[in-house]
Amino acid sequence: MSSPWTSLQSRIREVDAIAGALGVLEWDQQTYMPSEGGAPRGGHSEVLSRLQHERWTAPEVGGWLGALPEAGSDEVQQAAVRNARRRYERSTRLPARLVGELALARAEGFSAWIKAKEADDFEPFAAPLQRLIDLVREQAERLGAAAHPYDALLEEYDPGATVAELSPMFERLASELGIFLNALDGRPEPEGASLPTLDTEGQKRLSMRILRDLGFDLKRGRLDESEHPFTCGIHPQDVRLTTHLHAGDLLNTLGSTVHECGHGLYEQGLRADWDGTGLNHAAGCGIHESQSRFWENFIGRSLSFCKYLVPRMQGIWPDLPITAEQLYAASNRVRRSLIRVSSDEATYNLHIIVRYELEVALLEGKLQARDLPEAWRSAYTRRVGVTPPDLRTGVLQDVHWSSGYFGYFPSYTVGNLYAASYAVCVERDIPGLWADVDQGRFGTILEWLRERVHSRGHLKDAPELFRDAVGDRDPVEDLVAHLWRRQGKLYGVERPVPARA
Repeated sequence: MSSPWTSLQSRIREVDAIAGALGVLEWDQQTYMPSEGGAPRGGHSEVLSRLQHERWTAPEVGGWLGALPEAGSDEVQQAAVRNARRRYERSTRLPARLVGELALARAEGFSAWIKAKEADDFEPFAAPLQRLIDLVREQAERLGAAAHPYDALLEEYDPGATVAELSPMFERLASELGIFLNALDGRPEPEGASLPTLDTEGQKRLSMRILRDLGFDLKRGRLDESEHPFTCGIHPQDVRLTTHLHAGDLLNTLGSTVHECGHGLYEQGLRADWDGTGLNHAAGCGIHESQSRFWENFIGRSLSFCKYLVPRMQGIWPDLPITAEQLYAASNRVRRSLIRVSSDEATYNLHIIVRYELEVALLEGKLQARDLPEAWRSAYTRRVGVTPPDLRTGVLQDVHWSSGYFGYFPSYTVGNLYAASYAVCVERDIPGLWADVDQGRFGTILEWLRERVHSRGHLKDAPELFRDAVGDRDPVEDLVAHLWRRQGKLYGVERPVPARA
């Protein structure tokens, strides 16, 4: 007879297999599915989501978990049982009916968002979005009492995160960013090249070259195109990346490609030999975002990366008149802009803080779907210093709400904060870091991340995993100091010395 542990492992493999199938369906919906395929796809997702939920919440799973001790026979089993028990307890609070309705609403919401964005009209999206909001509110309520209803959603993406901790941290970060941006206002932009329109086929070739050089294994992954770039980690042996090719904005394309590559490297670095434990998954979305933002910002916007990149660009477009210094300046311009995914490193987190505050208000019932266009405009004027002229560049720009991902946005800023501290430690631990990057040698960096982050999977929750990797650091200070050192220097401003009490 099977032991409780081997039975639990078998069930984990089963529900992970269903999750993989759902991942393929979502990837297909955002890449190759016909535009009218949303309704049947919703049915497919609803059935599989309900089946996955039923298999995980079956009474025998509770029996196996009850038979397993709190302290397992080794660190892996102990962590696996802890994570499985938490997942089981959350899942059993949600009826299969709600799980299925959420899956159906997500599929319908995504199709409605596409149509609304194309038409620049919020009306087609309003009712499907309100349906998602209502279901997410029910989900938060059923997940149990918490200090704030939004905490239940945060637990899904970043276990341990709470409104009580995030709100003051985000307010402190917003204040520091305000000081930084005010110092840059009115300063001349660093002299960078204005890139011409570049063919998307060449951009695809360049993106593929960058993926290979950074260490992404194309035998275990692939790159495609989508409206909104994303990564789908089905298994460490099957990782799907997408990017968006902008003929008139190569820097936007490259930012998306490097960002998604960071996600993909993490997925490929998870331990396949931990199948059946649940530990071969990310420790949280904040950790996942730290990997993408580390590569996109700390490495991808550096002068050394520009020195690596320019010869590869000119290998595709021989007449492209640009130097590494010009590309570096162009990559680090700071502008109060409308679009999150193409925003600069300094203003990006203000975009996230806007979304976080709107989501909290939605969960509190202070906002409804119909209120979002105006609430968005007002928040952008106040927080970012710009006002959207239309819905495409305003409330309809992101895919997340159409897919029901409420509680995910804070992970981007948590990831930026983690990435800043990783960057400090990488620079400290790899003396020849920038000389390697100049020459396109990224293996040592990847090895550092593999050892301290990727191979650890979900052995520990993200905050503890982060502390193990970097020690006792202040990530807000690390991020703000980085911005003053890089963009501040380019703009010719120095960080003010704090007044002594």
